This record gives sequence, structure tokens and C-alpha cells, in this order.
Amino acid sequence: QVQLVESGGGLVQTGDSLRLSCTASGGTRTSYSMAWFRQAPGYEREFLAVISRGSTLTYYTNSVKGRFTISRNNSKNTVYLQMNNLNPEDTAVYYCAADLDDRNWPPEDYESWGQGTQVTVSL
Repeated sequence: QVQLVESGGGLVQTGDSLRLSCTASGGTRTSYSMAWFRQAPGYEREFLAVISRGSTLTYYTNSVKGRFTISRNNSKNTVYLQMNNLNPEDTAVYYCAADLDDRNWPPEDYESWGQGTQVTVSL
């Protein structure tokens, strides 16, 4: 099983930037398609972005296109989410997830999830 650990969350002000990291360990392959999600209080979990194993493909939800960038460093087993121009509506717990089956693009299911990191954006 793949273990995922997110880091980099915190309290920032409107207009600030933040970079989240997600480090993977375990598993039988060297890399997987990886995604970022978020969940705000009272809302369902929301997909944000996904990146393919070799970084050749990315896919974003429309609401974060142009502000958020997903990237990865396979030598460090780490995926990043660069978030710019943050606003209070971005306040949520951010999760990374791994597509262990690797059957579709973009992935339809994610089998491994991290515990999440809190991002809070103040006015």
C-alpha cells in the first residue's frame, strides 16, 4: 500500500501564495498518477488537479486554472501544488491522492489518500 503525507499548509492572507507537498512511500511501482483535492467545512470533496506519472499530462478543474499548478519530482517521490493569489474561498483541508490502478486518463478513482493539510486564508 502507498502511504501519502501532505505538508505545507498554514495560515496566509488574501493574495498570498503557498506550496503544498505530498510525499509517497511504499507501493510496488516507482510512481503513480497523483492528484490534489480539497474539502471545505460543509462542502463535498472537490477535485483540483492531477498529474501523470511522467509529468507529461496535467488536468485541472476550471476554478483553479491559472492560479494553481501541479508538478512532481519523481526522484523525491513528491508531488507539489503551487497555489497563487489565494482568497478566503480557498480555505479547506487539502488532500493528495494516488491512482494505483493507472487504467484511465484522467483517473476515475484514487485508491490511496493522505491525511490532509489545512490551508486557511484570511482577509
